[in-house]
Amino acid sequence: MLKYKKTLNRSDLNTDPMKQFESWFEEAKSALPNPEVVSLATVDEHGHPALRHVLLKQYRDEGFVFYTNYLSDKAKHISTNNQVALSFLWEPLERQVNIQGYVKKLDTHASEQYFLSRASGSRVSAWCSRQSCVILNRKKLEADYQAEMERWKDKNITCPPFWGGYLVCPTQVEFWQGRAHRLHDRFCYKHSKNAGWFIDRLSP
Repeated sequence: MLKYKKTLNRSDLNTDPMKQFESWFEEAKSALPNPEVVSLATVDEHGHPALRHVLLKQYRDEGFVFYTNYLSDKAKHISTNNQVALSFLWEPLERQVNIQGYVKKLDTHASEQYFLSRASGSRVSAWCSRQSCVILNRKKLEADYQAEMERWKDKNITCPPFWGGYLVCPTQVEFWQGRAHRLHDRFCYKHSKNAGWFIDRLSP
């Protein structure tokens, strides 16, 4: 597998972490099949952490967007503690981007607009899935899917009220570039309400 022996210097960095992320993400898209896969960490009301992978669907000046079932475990965690973490690993590039921030729900219109862009099968599955809930067996899941397929036959498949998007607004973003002998380059952006973003180099 191709290894990118790159460096990361303070002078290379954009002053805006979202602009820096855009630069790295575009490189990752040209080198990797699924650079949008990101780990999402949440914490429940008892302080127990949970980790899973989601798909980044958009990034903008305000942060990072993903979509999910609002009845899922991750959504329940967010409803009681909106502090989360994201982690991208682009191993062939020897790069990580690690993010801390808080979550806001997207407005209904934005969620509906994205939902309508999905394949019809994915829209139907959003209606039949009760994400994170215990189910009897695979046969029951597939039967529920077929029932929803029949219900929406010849109809426009609208967005369920229990499904939509979240925006992760970053308060800290770290860019990690692998280097020889584990002397990696790490730069961390932290946000101050009064001074905006400031950048520190971190020891590997």
